[in-house]
Amino acid sequence: MRAALIVGASGDIGQAISQQLASEGWSLYLHFAQHEQPVSTLLARLQAEYPKQDFIPIHADFNDDQQIQAMTAQIFSLDAVIFAAGQTYYELFEDTSRAQMQALLNVHLLGPMQILTQLQAKLSMSGSGRVIFIGSVYGGSGSAMEVAYSTVKGGQSAFVKAYAQEVASLGITVNVVAPGAVDTQMNQMFDANTLKAVQAEIPAGRLATPSDISYYVGMLCRIEAAYMTGQTLYVTGGWLQ
Repeated sequence: MRAALIVGASGDIGQAISQQLASEGWSLYLHFAQHEQPVSTLLARLQAEYPKQDFIPIHADFNDDQQIQAMTAQIFSLDAVIFAAGQTYYELFEDTSRAQMQALLNVHLLGPMQILTQLQAKLSMSGSGRVIFIGSVYGGSGSAMEVAYSTVKGGQSAFVKAYAQEVASLGITVNVVAPGAVDTQMNQMFDANTLKAVQAEIPAGRLATPSDISYYVGMLCRIEAAYMTGQTLYVTGGWLQ
């Protein structure tokens, strides 16, 4: 039975990915940092629906190196890591503090990079290891008012291009799935008129659902996806990219 670590399983996209992979027979490590209750609810649902699979909650704050090390030490057999944790700050760049920049780096880049240094050997034992980042269209196009966020999301794509070359011979693929506008709690910071205006710019005519994104994660996790690596796959309904 294949096993995946879902980093950020408490979020809307993380939960959708967890449901997608569980339905395909995966056992899961369900990571959370601050929001334990959504993971507890998800855990109970998955255990009821898929009693022959293992679902293990796992906690770590990416601002704490020791917590990351403790988390990775709890993981044994592993075939995939999906980085779905996310946060942003919506403000002018000149108002962004160093602490905010550091927090974004920790969640989107430094924490995941540290995790991979500690889990690469376990992924390589799979023979078909998968690493997937949930990026953003802004990593390619950039966005005013989310300059720091756009930067770290672009950094994910740069990391994937380089890291994929190092681990290809180990059978590990490394990719980014980069959504456009998704109907998630993170986007509820915007009022209804703002979201309506964004929707009007999307050729597909709607915001993505979390399951629109999880579908492509499931696709990249399949054994048959072994030749796709080092790529950023934009899932935007035709918007921006």
